[in-house]
Amino acid sequence: MDALQDIADNAGNADATGVSIDLRKIKKKLPLRVLTPEQFKTWQSYGYIIVPQVVPMKQVEALKSFLWEFQEMDANDPKTWQKPQLLQYGLKDLNGSGMVEAYHHQTLWDNRQSKKIYDIFVDIWDQEDLWVTIDRANLNPPNRDKGKFDGFLHWDIDTARDPLIHNVQAIVTLVDTTPEMGGFQCVPDLFHNFDEWAKTQPADRNGFLPDRGEYELVHPQLKAGDMLIFNSLMAHGIKVNNSDQVRMAQYISMFPAQEDNAELRDTRLRLFDDKIAPAGQAFCGDPRRLERDKYPSAELNELGEKLLGRKSWR
Repeated sequence: MDALQDIADNAGNADATGVSIDLRKIKKKLPLRVLTPEQFKTWQSYGYIIVPQVVPMKQVEALKSFLWEFQEMDANDPKTWQKPQLLQYGLKDLNGSGMVEAYHHQTLWDNRQSKKIYDIFVDIWDQEDLWVTIDRANLNPPNRDKGKFDGFLHWDIDTARDPLIHNVQAIVTLVDTTPEMGGFQCVPDLFHNFDEWAKTQPADRNGFLPDRGEYELVHPQLKAGDMLIFNSLMAHGIKVNNSDQVRMAQYISMFPAQEDNAELRDTRLRLFDDKIAPAGQAFCGDPRRLERDKYPSAELNELGEKLLGRKSWR
């Protein structure tokens, strides 16, 4: 297939049809597998948690090596780090943010089909039949061109919609972060008070662009292998990298499997089999088609087959 992206109307992920389950209000029925009761309470109240050392360092280093190779950069030569972005994103916030247009490499799937990561999402959703999102990674060099990327703050979902659509996202960091390196930023107190805050906002507000007012902007620091999970109702974004180091991370999420949605399942399988990017303004694909032409298809374990949708949970 020559298309840079899938041509279907949906992206192959949860936002294709929306999820009505309010993650803030789930009453646990399944026992917690990884999260502690305190972590789960914090997650529901403030919209994010950090789970330390989720990914082994061997897998961290393997993914870092692939990302450097895929981006045609040398980790030991900063002169190679400032390559131009090959295509523009419809979601303009992402331009210059270091997104890596690779979705199906073995190193990405090794983390997606990790039992520990899966168990964390079981804790979050309180159900076992989940699908993993088809997403990518980030390699963000120091911001040498001050006009190239200024950072951003947004919502992944339309928070002005009634009823709300709910979702979750996670970041696995591949390096130890510092405040100067920028990276993930969020507004947990706004999440905590969202329902009351929303009542004070104009009816025609932009549901994707938060006006945080006096709410504090938080910049959590992570160690390589840590995973930060956040609710999509959390106002969040990326802070500019003003250090002299590269920041690297993988995006992972899971959502309730929709096995009766044949179109969504078939799209996901086509993305994997043809090694192409999902549709949508947040994705643009790789015009070099390196994943398709250079790298073999990922091998999935039984859990990975179910998380993709090739095997049923039933």
